[in-house]
Amino acid sequence: FIFENKDYHTFWMKSMKFPIDIIFISDNKITTIFKNVNYPKKENENLKTYKPDVPSDMVFEINAGLSNKYNFKKGDSVKINY
Repeated sequence: FIFENKDYHTFWMKSMKFPIDIIFISDNKITTIFKNVNYPKKENENLKTYKPDVPSDMVFEINAGLSNKYNFKKGDSVKINY
């Protein structure tokens, strides 16, 4: 997800069917990583929200475990080609 403005964009797992890692990015650097975020087990389950530590302008969602596999960490540089 790419946003025009930096902000504390909040994400949740509504309608998700598998766990993911949520990576928040600001100025092409990783600012916050939530690893192995689980999906709701019940339709009416209270959904936890995920918000970055600092205002961010991009969010990268990947399959759970890939942050560890590729050793992503806070402060890493990110280059997006689009």
